Amino acid sequence: MLTDGYGLFLSTTSTVARDAYVQGCQAKLTMYPGAIEAFDRAIAADPGFALPHAARAHALLERGNAAAARESMAAANALGVGLSDREASHIGYFGLLVAGDTEGALAALPAHLDAWPRDVLVLGTTAFTNGLIGSSGRVGQKRTLLALLDRLSSHYGDDDWWFTAHHGMALSENGDHAAARPKIERSLAQNPANPWAAHATAHLAYEEGDPGAARGFLASWVTGYPRDGSLYSHLNWHLALAHLEGGDVAAASRLFREAFGPGVHSGPPRGKLNDAVSFLWRWELAGYPRDTDAWRVVRDFVGSAFPRAGVAFSDLHIAVAHAVAGDHAALEERVRQIDALARASRYPSAQLVPAASRGFAAFEQHDLAAAIDALEPIADELERIGGSHAQLDLVRFTLLKAYLGADRHDDARRMLSMRRPRAPVAPVAGLAASH
Repeated sequence: MLTDGYGLFLSTTSTVARDAYVQGCQAKLTMYPGAIEAFDRAIAADPGFALPHAARAHALLERGNAAAARESMAAANALGVGLSDREASHIGYFGLLVAGDTEGALAALPAHLDAWPRDVLVLGTTAFTNGLIGSSGRVGQKRTLLALLDRLSSHYGDDDWWFTAHHGMALSENGDHAAARPKIERSLAQNPANPWAAHATAHLAYEEGDPGAARGFLASWVTGYPRDGSLYSHLNWHLALAHLEGGDVAAASRLFREAFGPGVHSGPPRGKLNDAVSFLWRWELAGYPRDTDAWRVVRDFVGSAFPRAGVAFSDLHIAVAHAVAGDHAALEERVRQIDALARASRYPSAQLVPAASRGFAAFEQHDLAAAIDALEPIADELERIGGSHAQLDLVRFTLLKAYLGADRHDDARRMLSMRRPRAPVAPVAGLAASH
């Protein structure tokens, strides 16, 4: 029987199908182009091979094409007779994801990985910061992800550069930079073209307050990564943040226009939303003028790509876009949708995003007292919204700016004193005067 790249048996006798499936998995896991095309080749070589249908379904879902994802998942389910226990569980897991049953997928994940710890395609759905666990809305989800990767590490070893990059990133997000650095550096040395290691390097530099290191590394690294790679634009977002922190606003603005703005972003819809909104809002917090045209493009994109609430991290950024547009009706409607999902136990982060939405709207209306009242109580719970520390600083910096604008400098200093050790200096206008 043929096996995949991690030694797991596959229910195909076609080496052509197996090889194409392995190529597709590699591209999908490393965010390089060509995953769906490789899965198509595997299906053409063996139409009865179920796994590439499931992998294709999830890849389509990640790209925002839910209808096509459901069609591919139906094809996988139709081929489920006679599969091994591992493959049946694998397809069942992806079926839950494609159906939008994240709670069911969260429940199925531990047992599947306990039984088949090297099922890397399943692990790949949760190994990164915004994966299944990181978007679960649970208290302590960063620690939960690290505990999972700690537990699985013996099954991958130090020579698996893909796993090691994610393990290092999880350590970094949990504040253990000393343990994170050698893992990230080892992963990058083993495969210098690994975008997850590049991503972890950027995050570690951010957490250590070293924008110069981020600029020096990313400016060179991204030139060798395909522009249509799923992490290309997001890595340029990191580079732009480093430029913004370092005071090179011209370079930051250029990257927005050329590499990750809403009209040029190469990643999935959620990345296009999050990176554009985050940068434009941070740009203003740093004291630079509003890009009205860019915000208009973002608003139009939100209306077409995210018609309803569902994912807290995306909903957070949508709230900013609605606040900037002054679209209070849209903001209130999304909060109603979130409330309904929360009552149905389908929005675990509950009232965090509605509170943030009120805070952003109040800040935009220059009601700084109301912004502080909304944002201050949730500042210690932001992890439950999902996203990295770097991404969630969007909320923290807004609260900091509100303190400064309201002449609450003692609160600003207190907030800064409680920041993560070695966290970056916030690029917020007026901060220097508060010291």
